[in-house]
Amino acid sequence: MTTQMLIRIDPKTKEKLTQLARMEGKSTNQLVINVIEEYVEDHDIGAYIDDLWERIGNKLKAKGITPDDIDKAIKDARRG
Repeated sequence: MTTQMLIRIDPKTKEKLTQLARMEGKSTNQLVINVIEEYVEDHDIGAYIDDLWERIGNKLKAKGITPDDIDKAIKDARRG
């Protein structure tokens, strides 16, 4: 499901946006949606952290380190 958002921009900016959208074969609506989606993706710290954990996990697996090895290292560090 989608929802609406009302934005206000000056007429010159709207006209330039309309021209750019036409040049790309898109509607102004689709162009604005793409810009907003890209912004959210680029600034979503949660997704960045999830990706970081996945990359770390993949590197650990590639080195043969198991979840049990990690648990042991954490317990040893906490005792330490």
